[in-house]
Amino acid sequence: MSDDTITQHGTIQLLYQEHHSWLRGWIARKLGCPSGAADLTQDTFLNLLLKTDIPTMQEPRAYLTHIAHGLMVDHVRRRDIEKAYLEALVHFSSTDAASPETRAMVLEILIKLDLLLDGLSPKVRTAFLLLQLEGLSYGEIASRLGVSTRTVGNYVAKAMLQCMVLLQD
Repeated sequence: MSDDTITQHGTIQLLYQEHHSWLRGWIARKLGCPSGAADLTQDTFLNLLLKTDIPTMQEPRAYLTHIAHGLMVDHVRRRDIEKAYLEALVHFSSTDAASPETRAMVLEILIKLDLLLDGLSPKVRTAFLLLQLEGLSYGEIASRLGVSTRTVGNYVAKAMLQCMVLLQD
């Protein structure tokens, strides 16, 4: 282990000792879930361990809450997608039900799709999803969104470009 790595691990250990309980309480208050708070607190410190360079911190709690906030957003987004997916499954008969493995794979795909489309405007995201999931034509999408077919084409192109760029990362 290099001297920098040893120093970095010492910094993280000190942060953990001094701020773990406080961060766990902060996350628990935000989430309203103590067990989820424990997991996200550990994920926050794991995130620090995986960083190659930890900046010098004037305000360690602000830095920790910044990391934890991002993890909470991802956690809530995933939970909301999972809830919507499970609610949608209720509408299928038991003969149409997929295996638990298939459901888990579909849920992971939905979460990845959500992340790919994050940051797009609602109309761009809606146009892309109507085309891909419902198979609507540009004209049908234009009618639903109250825009021209050319605008729908621009929306779809923008969404596809975002997906391609993010998939290359």
